[in-house]
Amino acid sequence: MSSGGFDLLHAAHDKGIFISAQPFIICFLAANFAFLTIAPLQTLHNFEFLALTSPVWLPILLGRFAILRWISANRMAFLSNQEYVLLEIRVPRDVRKTPLAMEAVFSSIHLSPGESTWWKRVVIGAVRPSWSFEIVSLGGRVHLYVRTRVGFRRGLESYIYAQYPEVEIVEATDYSLLIDPSHAPYDLWGTEYKFTGKDVYPIRTYAEFMKPDSALPKPEEQIDPLAQIIEFLGSLSPKEQFWIQIMIRVNKNEKYHGRKTASGDPYTIKDERNDEVEVIRTSTVRKQTHVDPATGKTYETESFPNPTKGQQNAMEVLDRKLSKPLFDVGIRSLYTAPKEAYQSSVISHLIGLWKPIASEQGNSLAIARWHANFDDWPWEDRKGIHHAHVAHGLVDSYRRRAYFNEPYVMPWLIMNTEELATIFHIPTSGVTTPSLPRIQSSTSEAPSNLPT
Repeated sequence: MSSGGFDLLHAAHDKGIFISAQPFIICFLAANFAFLTIAPLQTLHNFEFLALTSPVWLPILLGRFAILRWISANRMAFLSNQEYVLLEIRVPRDVRKTPLAMEAVFSSIHLSPGESTWWKRVVIGAVRPSWSFEIVSLGGRVHLYVRTRVGFRRGLESYIYAQYPEVEIVEATDYSLLIDPSHAPYDLWGTEYKFTGKDVYPIRTYAEFMKPDSALPKPEEQIDPLAQIIEFLGSLSPKEQFWIQIMIRVNKNEKYHGRKTASGDPYTIKDERNDEVEVIRTSTVRKQTHVDPATGKTYETESFPNPTKGQQNAMEVLDRKLSKPLFDVGIRSLYTAPKEAYQSSVISHLIGLWKPIASEQGNSLAIARWHANFDDWPWEDRKGIHHAHVAHGLVDSYRRRAYFNEPYVMPWLIMNTEELATIFHIPTSGVTTPSLPRIQSSTSEAPSNLPT
């Protein structure tokens, strides 16, 4: 199938387009009623034919459905048996490292055990681990969290300490369980995010915020991509809460739904990069029309590719995206407060949360689903029933940290470690937001070589 066909078939999944089933059901019933009115005898014959052939098509249909549900049930059972822990990263006063240090942490957890054989994936239901990195404002106090399987806790902590030896990592209570934003007296608004372009294009990363003549600038000279977000989260009132969740797992190209290349190989993001590069190169070729003086016939010739500076930069951007380890990434955010403290103006900031990392030549993040599906027409959800249902689903998916597996499979993004380190890292000491608690000093054991 052509690329355009796949884009059309999977647009609702990949791009987060909201499609309600209600109009299709109404049209189906209306068409059957109309056909029954016009040709009742033929309609009865059609249903008789379906009933007669049901021993052929019904087992195929139900069998495929049953196998998919069985695999999903095995995976849900596997995930429910895993133990998870929520860790809080307490930031020290003096952090001089750039987000490059956090990029090294993400590279270290580029792990995908548990899916080596079809037996593990299908029968046992094993799925590769995912991590949740979270930036949270609880009444204006900003916290950094990471949720991991208990079995990966030791490795994750060692990777963070290796890059940030001054931080303190402690086990934390799950803040999302302390209140229920989906019920009174709270109001909430939340969304997930999607790329405005194709996954192969990167966002604006921390490397573009650094001075080109300084590999490691001083903290006060650094422009932290998270500074504006943290400052905004710190401006909330004591009754307001703002949750940001970044779910990641190792990328294995499931997003392309088994698509094949012309040679029959699985289609990957590298193939998408090659397609985009070819489009750019083709656009740089100029066709010239010539007239043969002897015969008077016209013919066309093609010049060599002559890309502009912008087109060259676009191809470099595509190459840089795939030069580092890739992750599947799901990003969601949620704002909640009691009704008397709820500020609807915060929704605008939530929508534009990732504006600082938008790239004109690359990619940017826009809202995708959940409450983003509401257009606020007065007739859209008059009694608020659908809005309440969506709010409950958003809170439930957040608490479960579910994005890639049942019961919530959402349209995810593909990012490399540099992009991840841009949207989540330990803020440097140049970020002086008073609402970001910083510990006085790190706690460590005495050196082992002290005299006794």
